[in-house]
Amino acid sequence: MMAFALLAVAAFQPASAQSVTIHDLGTLGGNSSQAAGINNRGQVVGQADIASGGTHAFLFEGGVMTDLGTLSGSGSSQAYAINERGQVVGSSTIRSFGPTDAFLFEKGVMTGLNIGIDSLVDATGINNRGQVVGNSGPRHGRPHSAAFLYEDGGVTWLPGAAFSVATGINNRGQIVGWAVATTGPAHAFLFESGVMSDLGTLPGGAYSAAFGINNLGEVVGEASTANGPLHAFLLRNGVMSDLGMLPGGTYSAAFGINNRGAVVGEASTASGALHAFLFRDGVMSDLGTLPGGTFSRALGINDHGQVVGVANTASGATHAVLWTP
Repeated sequence: MMAFALLAVAAFQPASAQSVTIHDLGTLGGNSSQAAGINNRGQVVGQADIASGGTHAFLFEGGVMTDLGTLSGSGSSQAYAINERGQVVGSSTIRSFGPTDAFLFEKGVMTGLNIGIDSLVDATGINNRGQVVGNSGPRHGRPHSAAFLYEDGGVTWLPGAAFSVATGINNRGQIVGWAVATTGPAHAFLFESGVMSDLGTLPGGAYSAAFGINNLGEVVGEASTANGPLHAFLLRNGVMSDLGMLPGGTYSAAFGINNRGAVVGEASTASGALHAFLFRDGVMSDLGTLPGGTFSRALGINDHGQVVGVANTASGATHAVLWTP
């Protein structure tokens, strides 16, 4: 497997926040990369371009990005989540191109979960018990995407919706995502003990989607508002709260939350650019960009406050990044 060391470090002082450092994690020899998840050991997963073309899942730890390969030995793969045991899940082509299967990577081996054949399948989350959630494209008579739970070698399709997408699972086995019951806009859901519950929307809005959940059952995502724009939300104790926006911005979305209630995502700035944000203690702070860059997005945060995501460089390439407090 190929490995590449961390490339660059830059300091940034966002308004209303402590100083953070943004690290460029580089690529696997290609042009672009993106980090999607981080555990409390500081292990980062995501996807990166390789020198010969294509995209491969990666694991970054100890300053080194390692190529996790693919199920077929060719084609592409993407990693979306990692648990505290270092188990990684994602999606990989099962041939050089075309259909994909969800994978579990552990102890140096990538294994397909065999969720579906001739379909598009991905695994989007894994908890410390090894329960995996993900999604399958149209197959077996299903006209739309269907969310699943994989555990102990078996698959459970989440009931209660015509269309569903699972985005995360916590250590209590609570699953979040978004779904359409029959028709109309999607709504964020919480699936627990065999029951899918509609989490609703922000006041006056029609749409919502959940992207993350912590072990306290706190849920984050995005929802439409009465006047249209999407806003990041936090659902705590059954109440969905609007997290607002960066100064002068009109849009925000939350993608991750840690067990201390810190939330990360992206939001528009007064100039219209999208920047990663950290929401903590009631304040949304701009995490900034790489030197010379204009864009960033935060996708995950661990309990130490380390944040991962993607940002563009001065040349315009998008790279996986790590923000450290």
